[in-house]
Amino acid sequence: MSVLPEVVIGPRLALRRWRVGDMEILRDAIQDSIDHLRPWMSWIEYEPLSDPDREALILTWENDWNAGEEVVFGAFLGDQVVGGCGFHRRAGPKTLEIGYWVHVDHLRKGYATEMARCLTSAAFTVPDIERVEIHHDRANTQSGAIPEALGFNHDGESQVKPHAPATIGVDVSWSMTREAWPLS
Repeated sequence: MSVLPEVVIGPRLALRRWRVGDMEILRDAIQDSIDHLRPWMSWIEYEPLSDPDREALILTWENDWNAGEEVVFGAFLGDQVVGGCGFHRRAGPKTLEIGYWVHVDHLRKGYATEMARCLTSAAFTVPDIERVEIHHDRANTQSGAIPEALGFNHDGESQVKPHAPATIGVDVSWSMTREAWPLS
């Protein structure tokens, strides 16, 4: 399995893997944004994590990256946390799914779109990756606007178990292939 990138640089943002030394800024960014994230993100139910639990989580992310499985990035504007994003291998060996969240203080500035664009381009630098997917709940229209704006193909919808308070259990799937990506 190919190694996923450790750092991705965009026009405004630097995406880099979270490190144990980032525990405090990650905790603060999540706490600042918890009310904004709670309706859509299933992982937010575990917040607030204790420092030892957050350290263990970051070490799990490091092990996943070392194994070529997944990578979880912080999105930074200088030293300011703008959000988080990452690659997940949920759909087979030639596909990466990307996800993203934005800090409440940085909403509606195009950062999630930049994260998704940068991650899509970075995904296609990995030799065995042929497809990138984005999934969101149908009720999360703001998240859905991003793959549409980037020219992803709308693949359809499927019923799933609702995973967070505002979700309705309709997974909307989008995809982009290496051949179709304009920045390949």
